[in-house]
Amino acid sequence: MNNEDITLFNDENVQHPSYYNTGNIEVIDYIEDNQWTEGFCLGNAIKYISRAGKKDPAKKIEDLSKARWYLDRYIQHLVDKES
Repeated sequence: MNNEDITLFNDENVQHPSYYNTGNIEVIDYIEDNQWTEGFCLGNAIKYISRAGKKDPAKKIEDLSKARWYLDRYIQHLVDKES
């Protein structure tokens, strides 16, 4: 697998599914605004890792990409806090 294969999952199903919006904001933005970032991001990463491919084996990489998205978001949150 090369980087091109991995970027296939950087689509809207991973990045910003439309059903995650409430009004004009995504639920993740609401959660971060209320300072629940750590538990939410790390919990979702664990959730996606632990059940990767179990619901649909063809979506194992997509599930793991979602876990990585939450980890990256939390890491960026920590970097921003330190700045």
